[in-house]
Amino acid sequence: MNTSVRGIRKRSSMTLGGLPLWDIAFGSDPEKGEVRGHARGIVAIGDVAAGVLALGGVARGLLAIGGVAIGVFALGGCSLGLAALGGLAVGGFAFGGCAIGVVAVGGLAVGYLACGGAAFGAHVVNAQCCDPVAADFFRRWLPWFSLTGK
Repeated sequence: MNTSVRGIRKRSSMTLGGLPLWDIAFGSDPEKGEVRGHARGIVAIGDVAAGVLALGGVARGLLAIGGVAIGVFALGGCSLGLAALGGLAVGGFAFGGCAIGVVAVGGLAVGYLACGGAAFGAHVVNAQCCDPVAADFFRRWLPWFSLTGK
């Protein structure tokens, strides 16, 4: 590894609850022995980010946005959260190509209430059936979402 190349490190001098207001960390930091930048702050942006708002390759936070996102609200290629949106979404409310959750909407949807091309669960809306409990739920809570394709 070339130790002369350093990544980007920027941090707010202002703190809140012991965390910097914002922290940005990309690339390696040989002095800290980091191969990837680890950002920790209220707003964290980096290769690996942890904060209230986290943006990064791997992001953890209240609102997490990243390749792998873990948070209350997670948006990413692979997301895990109370509300998850992504290629693979796992959570209470999951929306994605493959969605697994209590309420799941996606190409492949697995959940108690599931809606999708291939939907599996207790109450489903898919190409073969339209369960009335699931249809009522999705019409009420996702009114813009068409169950008929019209």
